[in-house]
Amino acid sequence: MDIVPPARHRLLMLATSSLVGWILAAQCGCHWAASGQNAQGARLYEQGQYSAAMQEFQKAIATDPTSADGYYNLAATTHHMGIQRNDAALIEQAEALYNQCLDHEPNHVDCHRGLAVLLVESGRPDQAFTLLKNWTMKNPHYAEARIELARLYEEFGEPQTAKKYLEDAVQQDPNSARAWLALARMREASGDLTQALANYQRSFSLNNMQPMVQERIAALNRQLADSYNSALSSGGTRMAQPPASSTTLGHGRY
Repeated sequence: MDIVPPARHRLLMLATSSLVGWILAAQCGCHWAASGQNAQGARLYEQGQYSAAMQEFQKAIATDPTSADGYYNLAATTHHMGIQRNDAALIEQAEALYNQCLDHEPNHVDCHRGLAVLLVESGRPDQAFTLLKNWTMKNPHYAEARIELARLYEEFGEPQTAKKYLEDAVQQDPNSARAWLALARMREASGDLTQALANYQRSFSLNNMQPMVQERIAALNRQLADSYNSALSSGGTRMAQPPASSTTLGHGRY
């Protein structure tokens, strides 16, 4: 899956004898063709050729009208151009495309995020919160929905509410590396370094392809060790020994 990061959210590209077999093969061919068109659109987007990128995404949708990612790509690009040009018609078009994406894939994470951003940018934050709250209610065991809702609350200056949703997310799905990472970052920002370290370690144990998480684990281990040693050398209040990292760097699984 190719990923192109626009200003606030991402473009996603999704990188068997008889008549039935032929139909399945034809459908597979459509998916592959659309994937290639999406990939070309991504390259054009990276080059700043947004109109050309939109044409490729439109081709991808025409090739595979069921592809949620095609609608998302086109929505995100249209959204970007609408903001860039201050064009209300493009913003309205992007909103419709986001909704088409969700019609095809109701749990499309980046589409929910993109639509929420659009709603906020167009002066409808209440609708953004409603969108994400409804998503969490429809999918009570899906961590991603709570992560995005927490993100929105944090951006609106409500870290405690955001933290609650992230705690719910890791309870509902303890194998979500992304949820543990989001919770770790929030706890680190609030000064709860010991718990933040434990959460970073949990995230890394679930997905060791996170170099930034590896760096935070090392940094927090050093910071906690320095605090411990400083307290000992100054003869101050005894501190608990900082926990040793439970993560073996270079190992783990996604």
